[in-house]
Amino acid sequence: MELTGLFFYLVSILIAGGIYALLCLALNIQWGMGGLFNAGIAGFFAIGAYTSAILTTGGSAKHLGGFGLPVIAGLVGAAVLAGLTGWAVAKICVRLKSDYLAMASIGIAEILRLVIVNESWLTNGSLGLAGIPRPFGDYVSGRSADLVFLAYVWAIVLVVYLVAMRLYDSPWGRSLRAIRDNEESAAAVGKNIERYRVQTFVIGCAFMGVAGGLSAHYFRFLSPSATDPLLVTFLVWVMLMAGGSGNNRGAIVGALGIWTLWSVTEIFTNRLPPEWITRSSYIRMLLVGLLLQFVLQKFRSGILPEKSPPLRFRE
Repeated sequence: MELTGLFFYLVSILIAGGIYALLCLALNIQWGMGGLFNAGIAGFFAIGAYTSAILTTGGSAKHLGGFGLPVIAGLVGAAVLAGLTGWAVAKICVRLKSDYLAMASIGIAEILRLVIVNESWLTNGSLGLAGIPRPFGDYVSGRSADLVFLAYVWAIVLVVYLVAMRLYDSPWGRSLRAIRDNEESAAAVGKNIERYRVQTFVIGCAFMGVAGGLSAHYFRFLSPSATDPLLVTFLVWVMLMAGGSGNNRGAIVGALGIWTLWSVTEIFTNRLPPEWITRSSYIRMLLVGLLLQFVLQKFRSGILPEKSPPLRFRE
């Protein structure tokens, strides 16, 4: 019985780790490839989560819904709306330097959070959305549903990973990295800097929206607390830096490693005295920060640093 519980605890870690791996791959496209400092990950994650939840849930007098679409349709809708929002943000902010872009994206994410909390007709406010379906929910139930969802999440991670690798090793990806490394030189050879950055921001935001949708379907309940910047934006940045910015494999390794640490430390912090349990999330964040410092001391570019693909010449 204990082994069964341990196995499904591992399954839950892998499911959440897969969702974070999607977020890390998306951020790696924006920051690792394009040098765009997006500090508003939680906002695009929230857009995807609420879009997919609204599109797939049944009717309710408390919030917008009643569409009852399949889960895959909800995830597509999450990607489209998060991507469109990313396009609107990029058109306004993409010309900003990295630090100013970070501040602007934080502000936009906070605006989105306030919309979610206050527009009760749309999201049911702080009470949240319940009854969010899972894929193949009519055919599986109980713990077997977790195994199906695990396969579903990692199938999407595989698809996004292959897309990210193709983008990285394409002429588009090489141009994007040239812009990241030396914007003036790239502009001098005729590259449209703004267009590349907008495209990069939109692609990353779309994948963040998919991750948000998967999170909503996993927990089957969604409230504003699920899009806490501490658990989304900050952790994802730590994961990418630890795994290796610019390396898609590193993004996945960092996501799994940091999330495993975050989950396991919860077991120990819950055993602390009552007056310390209320501060457990901050203690865990301190441990994650110390781990990041250790990793970056040993591996300056992360566990799996970026390695440019070999040059290919046509005969």
